Amino acid sequence: MTARIALVLGTSTGGVGAHVHDLAAGLVARGDQVTVIGPAQTDEHFGFAKAGADFRPVSIAASVNPPRDFATVRALRAAVAEANAEVVHAHGVRAGALAGLALGRTNANRTPSVVTLHNAMLATGIKARLLTQLEKLAARRANVVLGASADLVERARTLGARDARLGPVPAPPLPEPTRLRADMRAELGVGGEGDSGAAERILVLAVGRLAPQKDYATLLAAARIWQGARELTDSPQAVPRLVIAGEGPLRDDLQGDIDRWQLDVALLGHRADVADLLLAADVLVLSSTWEARALIVQEAMRAGVPVVATAVGGTPELVGDAAILVPPGDPHEIAIAVQRLAQYPDDRARFAARGRDRARALPDAEQCLDQVQAIYSELTDSVNR
Repeated sequence: MTARIALVLGTSTGGVGAHVHDLAAGLVARGDQVTVIGPAQTDEHFGFAKAGADFRPVSIAASVNPPRDFATVRALRAAVAEANAEVVHAHGVRAGALAGLALGRTNANRTPSVVTLHNAMLATGIKARLLTQLEKLAARRANVVLGASADLVERARTLGARDARLGPVPAPPLPEPTRLRADMRAELGVGGEGDSGAAERILVLAVGRLAPQKDYATLLAAARIWQGARELTDSPQAVPRLVIAGEGPLRDDLQGDIDRWQLDVALLGHRADVADLLLAADVLVLSSTWEARALIVQEAMRAGVPVVATAVGGTPELVGDAAILVPPGDPHEIAIAVQRLAQYPDDRARFAARGRDRARALPDAEQCLDQVQAIYSELTDSVNR
């Protein structure tokens, strides 16, 4: 049966926006009427109309500003009414809290709502206390809370959610690579395969916004360690080259560390060719202080690229035994793991195979659509009884 669904999100240029786009497209393909409500610039980035959804612009900023937020609540209430939505599904704490205010307290006459928590609120001091209040509001006003990882589900329950469930967010399929591995590796500074009959250098890839959560400072410290160990071996494979794809506010700081320590590291900036980067890479490193279900880790496992990742958030449950897990904030452990994969091709092959097997076992987009549609049906059935 066709349902009328409103999807609400805030400002996004990354994983949340991509997920909402794919969710909208999947729901439309299954016959639902979908309205996406969010900032105009988010629509400009993702093009929700191309997914078959209607779009209604409402400014949902990342920071708290009471007068602006009151206006946003009024606009959300009007947009939901215009869409005649049977279920509202908000994504993220800010969107969830503001949607909760717009819909009012839960009662028999209220439009039912779902909130998906995609990220932990990583803050301290006064900001942390403020964000906790927003989390509580989002969790308590929703009929169902979905957490992208088990720790987010537990967090929602702690905050008072009546119904909290795991809601995995799958990485959408990457396009096929458009370039040859040898050409990409030459561009990235490690040469093509078999140059002059010499062993190839190992290319280590990191992908993500240059922001504190990704903890690239620790990754650069690890690179400094493995670069300083070059005199311990005659193998060029033991001295990996690190490339980091992404942009963000810490770019100048990170480049300063690279220059000061004379590291063999390149900041690639924003890249749209992740499939080509993965084809070229020998190892993917995720050094984050927290992640739910990092899309790049899912993509790397699908591509058969061995993964070294910090054991934080939902990462251990995502990778199982298909990655080398290390403590967060520990450059020595990252360096040891990378050097292990650099020196032992059999280990790389083993983790590549485990990653492919693990990726095939993860919930895919169709299974996730089945889950959310079942939840929507639960909620609309309860209203119609």
